[in-house]
Amino acid sequence: MARVLVIDDEDIIGTVLSIALPHHAVVSACDGREGLTLVEAAEPDVIVLDLMMPVLDGYTVLKVLRDDLHLRTPILVLTAVGNRDDLGTCLTAGASQVMTKPFDPRTVATAIDVLLATAAA
Repeated sequence: MARVLVIDDEDIIGTVLSIALPHHAVVSACDGREGLTLVEAAEPDVIVLDLMMPVLDGYTVLKVLRDDLHLRTPILVLTAVGNRDDLGTCLTAGASQVMTKPFDPRTVATAIDVLLATAAA
């Protein structure tokens, strides 16, 4: 059972992904600061990260995870920001994949499973 950390200020995202990923343990954080704290506690196998959040935004969280903590865990950015420049910036900053909201939970679940399989290889 893989551990999935969802960092998103919309509670429903974590709930939807919990349903879409019944064979994984899904833990949610409501902002970037809480998410960074849970990275150490939950030791996730994959992280789903929103960009636009209060307290600490997803761009900052991504930078801290990759540049400061040197975390190699796959990160799926799931965001309402659809601007190509912003999405490209996420990939350059270390996101493993970027998907936009609204989303099909099955598509996100498949993407998470692919990220987990790739990381395990």
